[in-house]
Parts: sequence; structure tokens; C-alpha cells
Amino acid sequence: MTPTDIALLRTQFAATKGKEDLFASLFYARLFRIAPELRPLFGQDIHVQSRKLMAALALAVNGLDRPESLRPALHTLGARHAGYGVTAAMFAPVGRAMLDTLADMLGPALDEQARQAWQSALGTVAAMMTAGLAAAREAA
Repeated sequence: MTPTDIALLRTQFAATKGKEDLFASLFYARLFRIAPELRPLFGQDIHVQSRKLMAALALAVNGLDRPESLRPALHTLGARHAGYGVTAAMFAPVGRAMLDTLADMLGPALDEQARQAWQSALGTVAAMMTAGLAAAREAA
């Protein structure tokens, strides 16, 4: 990712500040419409998960310019998700739901350049988490 892309993502993510509950609510509603089979992986109290989602997004967005320091945290997060029954294939609907939620929240600010930057960032996050997921499965 270019420094311009990273700055754009940080600016756009900052636009969600104060709207975290709405963002998470839209995200999970969309995710469960796209992939209803994922709903059982989440507890009844989606609010707890919502806070974790927003914290993970903040970690990722803030670490995009330092992938070497971001990798261990996302690797660990992926490994933890292996214990929840998450598979690598589940990252695709999560990414789609995330992009759609960003489009809802950002409106026209999510232009083609921004969409591509988000896709790249989300792909990087998914790849790092998938590596952790695979390592956890191999260790089990």
C-alpha cells in the first residue's frame, strides 16, 4: 500500500469515530444476510463482539504502515479464531460485508481509489489472520 492509500484509509476510518455502534451493527446485519451460516459463531451479545471488531479494525488501520509489527497481532488473532471454528473461506464474506458497510457509512467518499485501497488492506489483514489460523490448526 502506498502512503497515500494509508492516509486515505486512516482518514476514512476516522470518519467512523463516534459511530462505532452503528458501523458494527450495519456490518453484522450485512454479514449475516450474506452468510447466515456464520451467525452461530457469534454469541448472543453481539455488542461485545462489536467492540472487538472496531478494536481490530483500529489496530489494522493504524498498523498498515508497519506490517512487520501488525503481523504478530493478526497472526495471534487468526489463531484464536481457529478455536471458534472459523475457516479461511469465511474471510471472503467478511470482506464483502466490510466493504459494503464502508460504502454505507462513507457514501461517495468510498470512490474507486478508496475501495481498492480498502480491498488491499482487508486482503492483507485476511492473509495475516489466515496464516495464524493455519498455524493453529497445524499445531492442534
